[in-house]
Amino acid sequence: MTGFRLTTLLALSASALALAACGSSEVASPGEGDFGGGGGGGGGPVTPPPGTPAADCPTGFANVGLIANNTLRVCQLPQQINGALTVPLRAGTIYSISGRTSVGTDRGIDPAAPTAGSEQGILTIEAGVRLFASGGSDYLLVNRGSQLFAEGTATSPIIFTSRQNIEGTTTESSQGQWGGIVLAGRAPQANCQLTAPVTCTGTVEGTSAFYGGNTAADNSGRVRYVQIKFSGFEISAGNELQGLTLAGVGSGTTVEFVQVHNSSDDGIEIFGGNVNLRRIVITGADDDGMDTDTGWRGGAQFGIVTQRPAGTTSRSAGFEFSAAPASTPLATRYVSQPKMANWTLVGRNATIDAHTVAHFDTGTDATIINSVFTSVAGSVAGCMAINDADTGTSGVTFNSIFMSCTVPYRPANTALSTAAFTAGTNNTANGTSTLTAPSGTSLANQTLTFINGANENAVPVTNAPAVYPFFTATTYIGAVQNAADTWYTGWTCGLTSGATC
Repeated sequence: MTGFRLTTLLALSASALALAACGSSEVASPGEGDFGGGGGGGGGPVTPPPGTPAADCPTGFANVGLIANNTLRVCQLPQQINGALTVPLRAGTIYSISGRTSVGTDRGIDPAAPTAGSEQGILTIEAGVRLFASGGSDYLLVNRGSQLFAEGTATSPIIFTSRQNIEGTTTESSQGQWGGIVLAGRAPQANCQLTAPVTCTGTVEGTSAFYGGNTAADNSGRVRYVQIKFSGFEISAGNELQGLTLAGVGSGTTVEFVQVHNSSDDGIEIFGGNVNLRRIVITGADDDGMDTDTGWRGGAQFGIVTQRPAGTTSRSAGFEFSAAPASTPLATRYVSQPKMANWTLVGRNATIDAHTVAHFDTGTDATIINSVFTSVAGSVAGCMAINDADTGTSGVTFNSIFMSCTVPYRPANTALSTAAFTAGTNNTANGTSTLTAPSGTSLANQTLTFINGANENAVPVTNAPAVYPFFTATTYIGAVQNAADTWYTGWTCGLTSGATC
């Protein structure tokens, strides 16, 4: 688990802090400073022939030259986006992120009383658009009170990647080549004073942006059918950018069909908030696949996490779930309550001191159902670990979990882990994996087995909607029921034949 920095804010008067529930409705006004009509400007006077660059850039974007052997025009996003800006799909065009690219400015904790002088931004990215960045200080930040609408399709995903990837120099082990994406919202988190006067002191890891508030249904936009590749960057020790960071993001936000590939830190890290996720793929994260901290109280259903392969130096876990700073007494913490259903976590590294496949600490109150944890033969780290007495006391709930690891529990935490796992129903601690890989798996030298076989499909299923209303009912555990279940195809890379990253 990575840490976060705290910034103390002046207490605000109680009279200015009567928060109005904003629900999940979208922001109606684009604010000031529109960047140009409709699609962010003209689409270019002439469509260039295939393999040749566009002649110009849309209104609102800087023309910064050519890339990919002069076949693509590079159009750079402004570093400060106030008002409405659309990134249009155009032939011969690719878009770049340079430096901290901010959507809006921080509008504060109260949607009914935005911070004086603040600006809202609304960034819309059309299906099929590709964007790249060149270094660790290049990242996209959506501030509190602003929104990102990045909506690809199953056949035309939006791709955020690195300059090296566009230039064709990345390999299967490339990582950490740009910053990533950060959404900051106004939903509750563990470092907020949530009774009047409401204050919020959370600072998003890797940035100076504030997050949190008292609006559980805050809406930061929609992110659908998106790839985020070769991202993550260490700003300083314990202070990193992930592939996708969700900080104080509310349940009005849509996050689904998202892949994070080869992040140098976590794939997705969630700091507080109430956001829900669905159809997630995390491949090759150098730290953890899904990392949750500081009071996240949302759910995620249908997810595949495959760790980095043998021969790497990663100690990544599929899940690393934490609650709040351990210095806070457990009874007074705003404890994380993540709810996870239908995940398949694949550990692939037995040659080093690998992390457990699923790790729980600092009093996290997690509920995990209908999921599969597995690792390669010979791994001694264990499938699962309840890491401390606080977490044992708060109680992680497991129901309908199938584990198939050489060692089921991390040896240092066997007693706590065994007690939590055996307290649930329909759990298998020492199963034999029958998972298979997709036909014609593109990364042939890596073990990418995540499709259920007979043993996984024999496990009785827990009624998911009864656990959390966001969940849908299934007749199977794990992320992928069988070879005919192909929700992950078309919009991802590295999982199927021909879909290289």
